[in-house]
Amino acid sequence: MTDTHATSSNAPASDDATTLRAHVERQFPALQADLERLVRIPSVSAAAFDQAHVVASADAVASLLREAGLPDVRILRSDRPDGTPGAPAVVARRPASEGAPTVLLYAHHDVQPPGDAAAWATDPFEPVQVGDRLYGRGAADDKAGLVAHVGALRALAALAEDSGADLPVGITVFVEGEEESGSPSFRQFLADHRDLLAADVIVVADSTNWKVGVPALTTSLRGLVDGVVEVEALAHAVHSGMFGGPVLDANTLLARLIATLHDDAGNVAVPGLVSAPEPEVDYDEAALRADSSVLDGVALAGAGTIAGRLWTKPALSVIGIDATSVAHASNTIAPRAAAKLSLRIPPGQDPQAAEDALRTHLEAHAPFGARVTWRPGEQGRAFHAAEDSAAMRAARAAFAAAWGTDPVDIGVGGSIPFIADLLEFFPDAAVLVTGVEDPDSRAHGADESVHLGELRKVVLAEALLLRRVATLEQGA
Repeated sequence: MTDTHATSSNAPASDDATTLRAHVERQFPALQADLERLVRIPSVSAAAFDQAHVVASADAVASLLREAGLPDVRILRSDRPDGTPGAPAVVARRPASEGAPTVLLYAHHDVQPPGDAAAWATDPFEPVQVGDRLYGRGAADDKAGLVAHVGALRALAALAEDSGADLPVGITVFVEGEEESGSPSFRQFLADHRDLLAADVIVVADSTNWKVGVPALTTSLRGLVDGVVEVEALAHAVHSGMFGGPVLDANTLLARLIATLHDDAGNVAVPGLVSAPEPEVDYDEAALRADSSVLDGVALAGAGTIAGRLWTKPALSVIGIDATSVAHASNTIAPRAAAKLSLRIPPGQDPQAAEDALRTHLEAHAPFGARVTWRPGEQGRAFHAAEDSAAMRAARAAFAAAWGTDPVDIGVGGSIPFIADLLEFFPDAAVLVTGVEDPDSRAHGADESVHLGELRKVVLAEALLLRRVATLEQGA
């Protein structure tokens, strides 16, 4: 990765940085043990998995937050749009004193399904340390984000014992239980508990750093539109020998339709989609190939900088196909086939306009007049942060002090749709998107891991950030 355009903070380290660093180092073995205990809870929020584990995870999170000194800890649920109860979330608070600001610290305790166990080197839900990395599902995404919040609060409590002065800022910790399932009850949760969650600064610990040794602040995130396109050619399956030739199967027709979504260079070819300006930093091609496991000889798709293709241009992927499996194939012409499409959209693109453009393209390119049906799925808005706010400057200074190097402002190609919801409900809040992951973390994949040295720095950076926010809000 090329990091010559890192944003300089030029801010001095906090006077408390040395003391806080010592507290983090002293407390870290216990914090790592807490993370390991959380990883052992298979809190997969997907409906096909046992939700008792998500409940157990919420209970464990609540206990950690009580032990961290937050006096008001609640496990709460709100209804999803279909009327069913959402997964349990944990809200823990220490209210601000009169006139002091409040900081909301967000993380989520649910995790992705483990996938194929054979693809893992170890049991996904048995944490294993190898060198500087701790492996296990959720070790990075996002149970490390949660323990970073806990660790920062513990370090600040220890500092308060030293000085006799508590942190002059209110703290609310919000740990969601269904982020990996699309946060279906998130908006209702905000509506139900707006007063509990209101804050001046919101820190979302669910993103990534530039690389090990170089921190990052995520200033943009792509939004999301997904759905299922179905192609129908026949009322029912027919014999491929008797009718093959003049009658094409739905699998072939679906493939031809999917092929229209990109041009020959691999750029998304759907009219009506927009792109944002190119980023100021770029992603080294060799690093991208290593990070994404692209095979030797496979060319990269699209035009422009690699960072732009990842962060500020639309990306369209086929993430699932419903078709007759090879094992169950017979000599018949398939009457219908379907694909799930995932469209990532850059800041500046309206999700509904993007979905309308995709639907129009699919219907206009129906191969051989086949019946094309679009079934919409999830939508999420993109995010672009104010890059020179007081809170952002405080974060850059805190990160520089913790790492000993300036942070990089980055975009992320993935989506965190609930950030737009947070800004809608709390429009005056400054949102800072941070994280514990690095390019080797393999979040959502096999052998997910967190770099323990980076986790230490994240804990220290968050503790410093909380002190700086309190100082800034007092006018210093």
